[in-house]
Amino acid sequence: VDVNIGANPSAEGGEDEGVDDTAVKVVDIVDVFRLQEQPPFDKKQFLGFVKKYIKLLTPKLEAEKQEHFKKNIEGATKYLLGKLKDLQFFVGESMHDDGSLVFAYYKDGAADPTFLYFSFALKEIKC
Repeated sequence: VDVNIGANPSAEGGEDEGVDDTAVKVVDIVDVFRLQEQPPFDKKQFLGFVKKYIKLLTPKLEAEKQEHFKKNIEGATKYLLGKLKDLQFFVGESMHDDGSLVFAYYKDGAADPTFLYFSFALKEIKC
């Protein structure tokens, strides 16, 4: 009895249905939230963004969060400056210049990026 049940469709003369040649690998966070990659920032541009961001965000925070934000933003800025050359910058689909940036970098040997956010700019949504 000759039964044609091979696991390799190309050996059977059929079309290869396993892989789509037009498939593109995307980073899920970038794709789902439709983030737009921005050109890299130099130190001066980045510090200018942070100053503007602090000025815009601080009044929107509750008083107790303002103090916490002011205490922690300096450390966060120094941390990001240390990684500046390795960071990718993303903004939301609307590309508003008053919005927050999303930062991504690849840890040593990692295939997928690690994303960093200014937590004070995020809104919690219950799903």
